[in-house]
Amino acid sequence: MKIELFEMERAQSLWENRVKYNLTESGIHPYTLEEFLESDEIEKLLSIRLGYGQTNGSEELREAISRLYPGTNLDNVLVTNGTAEANFITIWQYLNPGDELILMLPNFMQIYGLARSFGVKVIPFHLREELKWGPDLDELKSLVSPRTKMIAVCNPNNPTGAVLSESDMKEVIRLAQEADAWLYSDEVYQGAELVGEETPSFWGLYDKVIACCGLSKAYALPGLRMGWLVGPKDKIEEAWSYHDYTSISSGILSNWLASLVLQPERRKKVLDRNRKILKENLIVLEEWVQKHKPLFELIPPRAGGIAFPRYNMKINSTELADKLMKEKSVFIIAGDFFGMDGYIRIGYGTEKDYFKAGLALIDETLEEFSGKSSV
Repeated sequence: MKIELFEMERAQSLWENRVKYNLTESGIHPYTLEEFLESDEIEKLLSIRLGYGQTNGSEELREAISRLYPGTNLDNVLVTNGTAEANFITIWQYLNPGDELILMLPNFMQIYGLARSFGVKVIPFHLREELKWGPDLDELKSLVSPRTKMIAVCNPNNPTGAVLSESDMKEVIRLAQEADAWLYSDEVYQGAELVGEETPSFWGLYDKVIACCGLSKAYALPGLRMGWLVGPKDKIEEAWSYHDYTSISSGILSNWLASLVLQPERRKKVLDRNRKILKENLIVLEEWVQKHKPLFELIPPRAGGIAFPRYNMKINSTELADKLMKEKSVFIIAGDFFGMDGYIRIGYGTEKDYFKAGLALIDETLEEFSGKSSV
């Protein structure tokens, strides 16, 4: 097996800590422990012995996760080291060389590269800008066949911030059922909606659904490296055996902290704080895009901390990103990483003043393209 280079992740790893303004972060400004723990909880944290915990996740944490998914209990949950491990385990567990995976694009590209490296045939179906980043369901219908082993979606979506409607979700499920295929749903941005109710999970809509989520995005706690899979009990027990060959267990401190975060009152407090950051910064971004029309067009994201504007300039997206990084020390994600030149991904979940300062430096570069001051 020869893996494909995960180009976007490698670029972020190389540069996100070297630039002055990192606007590639896909989550929300992270918490410190002091910001969300009480003094007695900090004392408790200091007293925990640093041994191996329960390898499939502490019972306390799995029970807290199961409360988010009606009809489940702790045996429907496997705790992983971030959603990246959850994705890896799922592709490894369910797909074999020659199987067909229908994958929503654009998307976080880990599954795309990983599945191809495993010899899986990856068949894209697309979200369309002309549908306000809604799914092309006619395209999906035309691609589903008896050879389809899995359909994978990301909802809310990375990088567009789009959210599937109830009718769209039902149609995706109907098509999966028709093919007797698994439906894998990356739901890591659930809880980061800017307005309205939380995005419903695909869990419970069909007996062959595997849902993935974690604390890195909506909860602003990427450093805990906490992810999870929710699915039928027998398949989750099977996934645990794959987990035995990857990281074996997640950190005992992270398990304890995650179980606190997911208690109902604490969870609401965390998500409310994060939505406030997103709402305020999205206003900044929308005003910035409006100021730069017709150079930029944006369908505002409905959830998450990233936006995917289209630009109207005669420059490749990688070249634009490199220019900003080298000349202004501002890091953005090129649309090329999603196979979509002419777009860029901007993270807006950071501190507001930092975000504004990064955009101001992009302004200086845009003057070269517009031929006039953008300030």
